Amino acid sequence: MRYALLAVLLLLLPAAPRHAAAQESRIVAVVNGDAITSGDVRARSRLFALNVGRPVDAETLQRLAPQVTRLLIEERLRLQEVQRRGIPVTDQDVAEAVAEIEARNNLPRGGLVAQLRRAGVEPRVLYDQIRTQIGWSRLVRAALGPAAEPTQAEAEAYVRNYMALAGQPEFLVSEIFIPVDDPANEAETRRFVDDVVNQLRRGTPFPVAAAQFSQAQSALQGGDLGWVRAEELDPQVAEIVRQMPPGAIANPIRVPGGYQLVQLRQRRTIGREDAAFITIRQAFLPFTSRLDPQRPTPQQIQTLERAQAIRGGCPGVEAAARAANSPRPADPGGPLRVDQLPPQLRQVLAGIPTGGQSQPLVTPEGILVFAVCSRETRNVAEMTPQQAAALILRDRVELVSRQLQRDLRRRAQIEMRG
Repeated sequence: MRYALLAVLLLLLPAAPRHAAAQESRIVAVVNGDAITSGDVRARSRLFALNVGRPVDAETLQRLAPQVTRLLIEERLRLQEVQRRGIPVTDQDVAEAVAEIEARNNLPRGGLVAQLRRAGVEPRVLYDQIRTQIGWSRLVRAALGPAAEPTQAEAEAYVRNYMALAGQPEFLVSEIFIPVDDPANEAETRRFVDDVVNQLRRGTPFPVAAAQFSQAQSALQGGDLGWVRAEELDPQVAEIVRQMPPGAIANPIRVPGGYQLVQLRQRRTIGREDAAFITIRQAFLPFTSRLDPQRPTPQQIQTLERAQAIRGGCPGVEAAARAANSPRPADPGGPLRVDQLPPQLRQVLAGIPTGGQSQPLVTPEGILVFAVCSRETRNVAEMTPQQAAALILRDRVELVSRQLQRDLRRRAQIEMRG
């Protein structure tokens, strides 16, 4: 499972001032006998505000509080059901998820906890969220049972039906679904949804907001719905997606059960989309201290000379990486899709002929040399039975997740106290 949607983009802000214990422990809701306190709401609101780069002030926390309270109620219902069914989520499961977050954000082991504490957020706030997400995902898969796995015949039929639509448009979409559980709260929920949209348009990463607030199962993948046809979306959403330019975020869309926020990442034609792929090798020769361009050390000068002596394209670069005991892999994997590479790297690789290598690229930490081993163009719009099976299962998981959540909410005893 990937936890891209939990990538924590924390600001190193001073800790919030301590409030009186009585204020922090004030009960704001009781869910089947379990209390949610004002401290719980403030902690999650603060985590979200930090994630999206908002100032953590009293006004922000107050604005977030109603929707965060509802989010915590939904999560408490999920966690209670996970515990009732005896679905295990171990500390090791949570630790592995945290380690993946750290790796994706180039943080050392333990760096995430340190950043949370410096920002005034107790790590348990994130741990609780991760534990609930893991448990709910396992619960949904258990509810589906082994029969939910698509058969080979189902997957092949899906591919045939898909390819019969060749020439029609297809959309790469991300979503955030925020429910309206009580019509009396519609206006308040809409104000919160508008606030989230404003933050997204100011640069907040869509996966971060999806992980924090979306109640769709796709929140586990940062809101990613993958490639979909207009007919697979709610009619209100489909009408807008057809008109959106890639990269745009639509205004909130009222759909059955709540509001949906959508981002159109790409569009393509079913059955045809050519993309360039590349395989590369890299040698990273590290410095023993950070580079001062005005005063390079003897070791840094020697490292540059070694980098300038690298020859032989991919085999030579790979050998240089081994000789330098490079902390980065000589083969970063691949083939790599060119249009999904970072712009600076894409520009560097574009200037290297196949079989050739770059000039040494000096960074504050060391020197990089790239070599291009191969280039090819593929039709990435084709669908395999394996991809079809994954899409069928995704739809089944989302349907069961929403059904289970509705059932839990209908049977729950929820008392609001503020």
